[in-house]
Amino acid sequence: MTLHDVALDDKFDLGKERIFLSGAQAVIRMLLMQRERDRRAGLNTAGFVSGYRGSPLGGLDMQLWRAKKQLAQADIVFQPGLNEELAATACWGTQQAELMGEGTHDGVFSVWYGKGPGVDRSGDVFRHANLAGSSRHGGVLALMGDDHMAESSTNAHATEFLFIDTMVPILNPAGVQEIIDYGLYGFAMSRFAGTWAAIKCVKDNIESTASVDASLERLNIVIPPFDMPPGGLNIRNEIDMLGQEERLHEYKRAAASAFIHANGLNRIVYSGGRNPKLGVITLGKSYLDVRQALEDIGIDEAAANRIGVRLFKVGCPWPLDLQHIAEFARGLDTIIVVEEKRSLIEVQLRESLYGTAMQPAILGKRNERGDWLFPAKGALDPNEIAIALGERILSTIGPSEEISARVAKLRQFQAMLADTVDIGSRTPFFCSGCPHNSSTKVPEGSLAAAGIGCHFMALWMDRNTVGFTAMGGEGAQWVGQAPFSKRDHIFQNLGDGTYNHSGTLAIRFALSSGANITYKILYNDAVAMTGGQPHEGGLTVDMIARQVRAEGVERIALVTDEPGKYAGKADFPAGLTIHHRDDLDLVQRELRAVRGVSVLIYDQTCAAEKRRRRKRGTFPDPDKRVFINELVCEGCGDCGVTSNCVSIQPVETEFGRKRKIDQSSCNKDFSCLNGFCPSFVTVHGAKIRKAEGIAGRSDPLDGVPEPTEFRLGGQGWAAIIDGVGGTGVVTVGAVLGMAAHLEGKGCGMIDMAGLAQKGGSVFTHVRIAPTPEDIHAIRVSAGKADLVLGCDLVVSGAKKVLGSVREGHTIFLANTAEIMPGEFTRSADFSLPVERLKKAIRAAAGDDKAHFFDATRTATALFGNSLGANMFMLGFAFQHGGLPLSAAAVEKAIELNGEAVAMNVAAFRWGRRAAHQPDFVRSLVAPPTKAAAAPAETLDDIIARRVAFLTAYQNAAYGRRYADTLATLRAAEASALAGSTAVTEAAARNLFKLMAIKDEYEVARLYTDGSFSAALGKQFQSYERLEFHLAPPILGRRGNDGKPRKSNFGPWMLKGMRVLAAMKGLRGTVLDVFGYTAERRMERRLLQQYEADLGTIAAALAPGRIEAATALASVPALIRGYGHVRQASAEKAAGERARLLERLAGTPARSELQAAE
Repeated sequence: MTLHDVALDDKFDLGKERIFLSGAQAVIRMLLMQRERDRRAGLNTAGFVSGYRGSPLGGLDMQLWRAKKQLAQADIVFQPGLNEELAATACWGTQQAELMGEGTHDGVFSVWYGKGPGVDRSGDVFRHANLAGSSRHGGVLALMGDDHMAESSTNAHATEFLFIDTMVPILNPAGVQEIIDYGLYGFAMSRFAGTWAAIKCVKDNIESTASVDASLERLNIVIPPFDMPPGGLNIRNEIDMLGQEERLHEYKRAAASAFIHANGLNRIVYSGGRNPKLGVITLGKSYLDVRQALEDIGIDEAAANRIGVRLFKVGCPWPLDLQHIAEFARGLDTIIVVEEKRSLIEVQLRESLYGTAMQPAILGKRNERGDWLFPAKGALDPNEIAIALGERILSTIGPSEEISARVAKLRQFQAMLADTVDIGSRTPFFCSGCPHNSSTKVPEGSLAAAGIGCHFMALWMDRNTVGFTAMGGEGAQWVGQAPFSKRDHIFQNLGDGTYNHSGTLAIRFALSSGANITYKILYNDAVAMTGGQPHEGGLTVDMIARQVRAEGVERIALVTDEPGKYAGKADFPAGLTIHHRDDLDLVQRELRAVRGVSVLIYDQTCAAEKRRRRKRGTFPDPDKRVFINELVCEGCGDCGVTSNCVSIQPVETEFGRKRKIDQSSCNKDFSCLNGFCPSFVTVHGAKIRKAEGIAGRSDPLDGVPEPTEFRLGGQGWAAIIDGVGGTGVVTVGAVLGMAAHLEGKGCGMIDMAGLAQKGGSVFTHVRIAPTPEDIHAIRVSAGKADLVLGCDLVVSGAKKVLGSVREGHTIFLANTAEIMPGEFTRSADFSLPVERLKKAIRAAAGDDKAHFFDATRTATALFGNSLGANMFMLGFAFQHGGLPLSAAAVEKAIELNGEAVAMNVAAFRWGRRAAHQPDFVRSLVAPPTKAAAAPAETLDDIIARRVAFLTAYQNAAYGRRYADTLATLRAAEASALAGSTAVTEAAARNLFKLMAIKDEYEVARLYTDGSFSAALGKQFQSYERLEFHLAPPILGRRGNDGKPRKSNFGPWMLKGMRVLAAMKGLRGTVLDVFGYTAERRMERRLLQQYEADLGTIAAALAPGRIEAATALASVPALIRGYGHVRQASAEKAAGERARLLERLAGTPARSELQAAE
């Protein structure tokens, strides 16, 4: 197939007409087209854009910045708003540019943008500006970003009614094409009618991507005849409030209505033929859902006209006047209104038709019985719409076997969805090294209130954080709550973006009320929640400090990870104190005792922004990395609790689960070093060893045949790609979309990320069809997926993914790599339900349609890193016949994407090879390993390895003591139940754990016996020096908060460790100076106690007691860590031991089943 000539810059090249772009990019294209259309009309206009970011418009400003060159050439100014209402006022100002005769252009067209809550707070400006009017050659669009499902918001919202209240006409685009079309119509209507025009933006249009026709001549905009009042409808230099109101009510609405009618923005799509009976009226995203629903029950235009179904698409839901719908309603018996959220069309339809000759039955939110038909809550689903429309057609028009069968099938899909449950899920979490991992902690007994921003996620962590407010109101709720609360004080989290936006007023209010509150202003140097945008005005830490002092805050503390960085660079108010973040708890304890308002500024740059800036070379990159000595690690999880960092990952070893640092995701926050454990080492001057990837050694496509390409039928192709936020899932969808565009096919895709970009579950829905017109709803409903590409096994187990699968049809491919979620930081024993997930996938798709492969491990072996895993999975899908595209198109799309092209193309090809010859690829990436490297599987092997370890730990006699103890127990178990080894195996692992305690001698040995050096060599190609973080009992110290702290030691410590390791013979003798500490005495006591417990178990063993005995023998597994961490775990284990001793004693020797036999 010949591929079209496409470049990434096409989207903003007005010479290119068929382009592939996102909804946000369509806004920019529309602005450029408006400027050029004006120029061709002889007008010298300019443009202006301002607003405030927020999902689903969170990335619009980033796109505007990227297009700054094209915008500047077109005289279009982008000025990010400090907040929404100020941005709206600035847009209002653009319409006043020519009023005084001092304008530099014929007019300024302007765009305001903001999410639903921003619409709410800007209502006053909208009302004033709409009354005042737009300029004759200007015009204003207001993009309302609505989040119907609260996917990235603190509430679900649809804000049309605010614009109705301010009498701003509303346009509701159905997809990316109409964002361009309605934008151009909107400017023309705004100029003609003297009003603003609002454009409804939801995920399904503004965050979707599609191939569109963006030719300048596409639209022939009609300016209708209209009897204008004296002076016209545009903005005037006047003070006449009642005159403005009169023009708005008596002329502007009518003018807007005339424009809408003249340009056919509301139109009949299916006429219903000669005898129409049933009418369906819908708009925007719901229109796409309705088209999909009708297609799913077998109704296209010909079928609709044959059976009498008329379809009406509303482009402008307000004002919706009788002239707009009279032709549609004429002759109909029943009208069904399909719209999401509150009734907007339905109420206007009833109002317009009331008292006329047309009196059809009107159904919308409810049916004739008053039961819900299309509820106002949540979002509408094409399957549910199809069922409702199908049943109505059958009851009002007549029976149809085909429609009945299709409706029954859809009911089956919905029933399956209802029965499906989430097998796995990923909760969004702070990024690796995120400042909020530390900053959101509060002292014991205190409470923090959440605010808007990334730190909001503290609500679902163990942070004693509750509630939230509207943006900018942080702390004001305490002013009302405090007089009636037993609590005397709270901490209030306030992001620096919110502080800049409007939070300063809340602080002023708290001061005026005398509230006892400490504001924690979390300065991370970026608006991180929406992509790392800079602060408007260049907000700095010392600026904040001076501002809050000027407001009247006396006690200000600054906490940071780098206290020395301000010397000579900042101008702080008198009395401000600077502290290291390690002293955060102490500082907060002091501040909560301060009467009135105090402020704690926590200064640490956003981790994700650090990574971006380091790539650009604009942020310091410490030349050091953290490494964990796995043999010293106890797997206690204190490092995770302390740092809350998701770069600390589990590693399963012979001696249990340990920890490792994921160097690829680590953002060098270093708070993990505060975990009370000697296994952490800082490696200075470290150069990561780049794996010698084997990808280039052979041809990945050797012997790989061309697969059968998925045949596109009338329904097109639908897929869901899932994965973890921030790992490139969205890129896979972009490549598929571009590949379809290159082949001249229609493509639509929606990225469902939002808050989930923070390590949560991300889904990309993709549709491909022969032409763009063949694509309706992009979201893939229950039972409708042709392909599920699971880039993460856990997310693949989500209800919305499993429910989309049709058994025996959907090809389901899943990456089996285990990526731990944020919960692992707080739960040392957290594990993924891998087998349950695989079972659920096989059950949903069928054994012959479900395919699994560890793409992450394979990509790492092939290329030296895991970045190619997703493209590997895409190749895997291609070879399984899952894509309606050619390999050439996919590879060209990868090339156009421009990121690591050679590696990603190779990964795609190796994925194809893995689908064709899975065993070959697995063997290729699994290098031969020594038998000893794999965990022991037999009891004899388990014992033998531990005897060898204990001999090296102490001496041969110590190893024999271990073996003899187990021999006695093993004999007792065999006597009690022939063939049973469960108890002895548990004892083998746990007795070893208590005998091989990591005292000072052992830690020293494990650093100097060669194993540590070998592990370093595997991870790093070279390094300059090592730094150890230890808390030796002799040199132990405590922090300002009284808690034990580790000290840092240079490479000389290795020499000391060699001496100490050689002194292991002193262990347990009178010369063992360490043996007198409370921790060592406790460990000796625990060993003696456990050996006695094993004697008790041996004596009590019987067939019915194996399970209870195994549980008791496993208790030492709970004892982990060092120092106070170990002490706490030992106390927990003591309680469990007591319970299990009682259980063993109370368990009958023979189970009831055995007794019955």
